[in-house]
Amino acid sequence: MAGQREKEDIRVLRLLSFGPAGVEECGRADRVMLVSRRLGTISVSRVSFDGLVRRSLVAATDGVAGLTPAGRAAFARMRDRNCLSQHVEIGTMPVELPEGRREAVANLSESPLAQLARRKSKDGRPFLDPREFRAGERLRADYTRGQLLPRLGANWSAAGSSGRPIGTPGASAELTDGAVAARQRVNAALAAVGPELGGLLVDVCCFLKGLETVEIERAWPARSAKVVLRTALAALARHYEPERRKTPGGSILHWGSEGYRAQIGES
Repeated sequence: MAGQREKEDIRVLRLLSFGPAGVEECGRADRVMLVSRRLGTISVSRVSFDGLVRRSLVAATDGVAGLTPAGRAAFARMRDRNCLSQHVEIGTMPVELPEGRREAVANLSESPLAQLARRKSKDGRPFLDPREFRAGERLRADYTRGQLLPRLGANWSAAGSSGRPIGTPGASAELTDGAVAARQRVNAALAAVGPELGGLLVDVCCFLKGLETVEIERAWPARSAKVVLRTALAALARHYEPERRKTPGGSILHWGSEGYRAQIGES
């Protein structure tokens, strides 16, 4: 337990080293969510977060958390000792190979979407625009709030294509209202983009699968996943932040009741 606690402490300090983060309630009472503009959203135990606050390494005020001078110094010492490499968040993910499903080791310490957002296109512009990045992180946040991440081995692509909503029958009775609402938002978002793109969004944004892993699983050509992902994120961004439609011709020039017919020369 001590090792897990230390790992979570380092995750929090690392996230906050990039700037303040919002503090939000999670679907579970024993966990909190930290929402960073730079690195996205992570879920950590409330015990770990409260412990950092009590030790004056983290300050939390009005729903915003940030590193204190002591916390920044503590993180610098960890970095100088190269401690971070010993506490990388390692996990396993199912990978579909020609010979069958295998468990692949993956680094879960940072969202692949955050890494992709830092890349530049050939013209020097960011590969993902802010709306697309926000959309992916919003989906991930709702996925975490809805307590869907433990079902890592589930085949969400198949679930999406069958049209069945995410979540198992009867499970909602054990969830908070916030978690149920989060699941509903996830279902609405995936329905909006369609099953062809929804499975990819869940894999990358929520399960944190790397693009190469996605290409292997789906037998896609190399370097094709990021192109499809950008298309999927654009569709997701339109769902979350729909563009306002402009009325053709500007303002209304005339208003008539039912049966009205314009006459030549009428002004």
